[in-house]
Amino acid sequence: MKVTTKFATLIVALGSLAIASEAPAQQPIIIKFSHVVAIDTPKGKGAEYFKKLAEERTKGRVKVEVYANSTLYKDGEEVDALQLGSVQMLAPSLAKFGPLGVRAFEVFDLPYIFDDNNALHKVTDGPTGKMLFQKLESKGIVGLAYWDNGFKDFSANKPLRLPGDVKGLKMRIQSSKVLDSQIRALGGIPQIMAFSEVYQALQTGVVDGTENPPSNFYTQKMNEVQKYLTLSNHGYLGYAVIANKKFWDGLPADIRTTLEGAMKDATKYANDIAQKENDSALEAVRKTGRTQILTLTADEKAAWKKALAAVHQENESRIGKDVIQEVYKETGSKP
Repeated sequence: MKVTTKFATLIVALGSLAIASEAPAQQPIIIKFSHVVAIDTPKGKGAEYFKKLAEERTKGRVKVEVYANSTLYKDGEEVDALQLGSVQMLAPSLAKFGPLGVRAFEVFDLPYIFDDNNALHKVTDGPTGKMLFQKLESKGIVGLAYWDNGFKDFSANKPLRLPGDVKGLKMRIQSSKVLDSQIRALGGIPQIMAFSEVYQALQTGVVDGTENPPSNFYTQKMNEVQKYLTLSNHGYLGYAVIANKKFWDGLPADIRTTLEGAMKDATKYANDIAQKENDSALEAVRKTGRTQILTLTADEKAAWKKALAAVHQENESRIGKDVIQEVYKETGSKP
């Protein structure tokens, strides 16, 4: 009797094992994370760090595929792809939301609206930052975090020491009405162009100059095709890490909570290294000897601020005067 019982137990166990072996393994949730800059930039490194944390903390239940340098979608195409669900996560520049009809984000494009990172983070970490993300939800987008890339400098093949030096130059910009009015205020000719096309355009003379934080300027090798870099620090370049709302809301609650934690830590990492990466890139540009770096005097810097101050008032009706005033209030400064 005992033998029969043991034999029956063994048969049941073997049957269970066979069923388990035939059951398909649970497939991981795939997140395609696309961006347009190099891996060795603050955003590129932030994306890789998020991938690492997300996969570790979900124990493989999530797999993040990072596509850098426009390998999946070009600058200007990626937000449409996110809305369609072809990609689950992006980190586009804040200027990208103006064409979507969420023009309040263009407040970040205003020249000299932030004195430094402390003033900036009062906005991105405060009520205005949250309010702007809420405006994206009707577009099928969830805002997850703001990532810094730093403050932009002007470059050209002639020295730009004063605002008048820009007159007549074709300057590459992102698609932004605010940036368009910025270049026009300096007497330049704005040229909208995808980020991946800028190097060749500079090399062939299609455009004369551009604006970038040092990390983008160096990693895209613009120092090979630009003779001068003016440390104007005139505008902020940052990104919004966003997700397809339907995808994000449809995640299991525990997975979503884990990913939110991973994003919070990846954001701190990316923002902490942004200034360091820009400082290192600037030193690397200096060492190549191919681009002369121009440091503005106090009077020269004041001239740039004065020339660009009108851009704020010109764009009040576009961005929203209330949004601009709220930023002034949160930062405690006004140009």
